[in-house]
Amino acid sequence: MSTETAHDTVHVDLGARSYDVRIGQGLLARAGEEILALAGRRRVAILTDETVAALHLPALQQALAGAGIEAPALALPAGEATKCWAELGRAVEWLLAQKVERKDLVIALGGGVIGDLAGFAAAILRRGVRFVQIPTTLLAQVDSSVGGKTGINSPQGKNLIGAFHQPALVLADIDVLGTLSPRDFRAGYGEVAKYGLLGDESFFEWLEATATALAADPALRQRAVRHSVEMKAGIVQRDETEQGERALLNLGHTFGHALESATGYSDRLLHGEGVAIGCTLAFELSARMGLCSQEAPSRVAAHFAAMGLPSRVAEIPGELPDDEALVALMAQDKKVQDGRLRFVLARGIGQAFVTDAVDPAQLRAVLAESRR
Repeated sequence: MSTETAHDTVHVDLGARSYDVRIGQGLLARAGEEILALAGRRRVAILTDETVAALHLPALQQALAGAGIEAPALALPAGEATKCWAELGRAVEWLLAQKVERKDLVIALGGGVIGDLAGFAAAILRRGVRFVQIPTTLLAQVDSSVGGKTGINSPQGKNLIGAFHQPALVLADIDVLGTLSPRDFRAGYGEVAKYGLLGDESFFEWLEATATALAADPALRQRAVRHSVEMKAGIVQRDETEQGERALLNLGHTFGHALESATGYSDRLLHGEGVAIGCTLAFELSARMGLCSQEAPSRVAAHFAAMGLPSRVAEIPGELPDDEALVALMAQDKKVQDGRLRFVLARGIGQAFVTDAVDPAQLRAVLAESRR
């Protein structure tokens, strides 16, 4: 992997639903020429959030205007709580009021929340319109903008309502990551580390050596984003609708989603922080079951600590439901099959697999230990 900052392109080969993920500096300023070839009419509709709109919407609209593309925008509230029926309905009704047609483009400008909600709105609008992802967070660039998973949350659990709807293009501008708060950047890093943990030990070793410099080095950021996207694209191409291998991308998420639900999808726990805790718990459970060495979970926890990320339930501020309630939240996980909860566990760093053979007593013991 080179360290130059020229634009990279990762192609996601899904036949008629194929698309490119463009990664590099200055892509927001190039959005007009990047999108012009896709736009049927010279008009798109942008969905974003209020925080991102203040930072990046004028630059995007200026770039689109430079290509002769009109681009009205709707800014929704920032935060995970926006992934709900009410805001989805508001977005869809606004898109209809903008007279968005089936051949038009919806642009998702924002992090994972906006990407998921805007993608779902595009999927159900007129039975499906095209959309472009312009992810503005590290988490969205390496994970949620690629692969076509769209949706909203339910009080019953995270991402339980949605559809597979692939984007027509993804523009991951490395420069916009410089506007993230340190906490948001660290949270996104939880998803970067996940790729090494699930299937590429050499990538994880590279991260252990260099990840503390990612926030300040665009070339390293680009390398990390590109490699993560390459890994995800390969898995999505082989298993688009999560019938098998794609479930590996949920490493840490069964625990993490339950913890997010338990904290009310609030700022108490960001998604990537939940993933970091969840990955550590998955390795702790794997070690307790004799699947991997006792050193592996310590190595995972140490790396997250070095990056300023939590690795234990005890690090979540405020009160949490008891372990039985957390297990009940896990039972709403999308990976449940025939009433059996499936976990992504590991035989070592980079050796993840899916199983439903988990002893409930061991699961509860791992949760209890993580609270101390």
